[in-house]
Amino acid sequence: MSFSIPIYTPPDFSRPELVGAPPVRTEPAPADGVVPRNFHGTSNHPEYFHLGNGCWVLAPESRMDAVLVLKRDTVEVTEARRVRKGDAVVIGRTEDGEEGIYVHVDGFVAPAAAGADKFAFRTRGTRETPFSRCYDELYQVLRHDRDHGYIVWVLGPAVAFDKDSRDAMQGLIENGYCHALLAGNALATHDLEAARFRTGLGQDIYSQNLQPLGHYNHLDILNEVRRCGSIRRAIEELNLRDGIIHACEKGRVPYVLAGSIRDDGPLPEVIADVYRAQDAMRVHARRATTVIALATQLHAIAFGNMAPSYRIMADASVRPVYFYIVDMTEFSVDKLANRGSMQAVGILTNVQDFAVNLWNNLKPEQRR
Repeated sequence: MSFSIPIYTPPDFSRPELVGAPPVRTEPAPADGVVPRNFHGTSNHPEYFHLGNGCWVLAPESRMDAVLVLKRDTVEVTEARRVRKGDAVVIGRTEDGEEGIYVHVDGFVAPAAAGADKFAFRTRGTRETPFSRCYDELYQVLRHDRDHGYIVWVLGPAVAFDKDSRDAMQGLIENGYCHALLAGNALATHDLEAARFRTGLGQDIYSQNLQPLGHYNHLDILNEVRRCGSIRRAIEELNLRDGIIHACEKGRVPYVLAGSIRDDGPLPEVIADVYRAQDAMRVHARRATTVIALATQLHAIAFGNMAPSYRIMADASVRPVYFYIVDMTEFSVDKLANRGSMQAVGILTNVQDFAVNLWNNLKPEQRR
């Protein structure tokens, strides 16, 4: 089946209400980290700003809950905490051109099928939904973006608790289907635990049988890595030969480990400062063309808020950012959508089945 990135349709700026739109207004930031009261808060949709004389510019990398600073003939999307006193902050809270701001939500929407009913059953994905079409699309997206995009994985520790899902994720990384990995202390710790002890939180990663004193294993590997001073040195000194983090280190795939208040250890690479972690994650949000979040509600929502629904490519074309969230419950998918990431596609299954299915269809002998 052939695959192509959907064509983006920009707004029609010849419409009378947009032709007559005023230039966007700004007010100076009153202090560092403080924005004017009527500031415009961004969404993850394409947003255009009228600079006057019919010149509308598309925000280069819009995302949830940021603000815009006007700089000459362009706008810069930034967090309010980064604004400096005197910066020209875009103000206005209408979105249809009335204040020179236009939020475009239909750029990738396909025309409605001829004769389609206004009312229909099963228009929303639920646990009753067959996800075969989602998988088929995802295989094609990943094959395309392996060579022409930037694939970001957001992983919870469940990926490392099963031998098959861990092996599958390792295979995906080694074969170019991961350009960056985002996780917390737990995913990396239990993946390294599996490499050292073949357990995850003390359970054998294949049989799931509890091992004697296995509850010490993740603490022991944390201690060993901290003794070595880094994950890279621990892999060498402990002769660790497999796993998700091993594949990242071997392939020089960047990973960001964001800390949380419940972390054991943590591993030396874990970023404890939440804003430093946010900044490190945003580096990859700015490049992402496909995001896959597995069994990690908080990290999925955090990165979903950072990622736009579109990307402006080097040739100035605009393409969608694909976002998939994989979880066993509808709650996680719904919560992500309720936080603004309406473009996210939910696949309701356990992470082991998902990872193995994906790898079985993408591993080299299966490529078409």
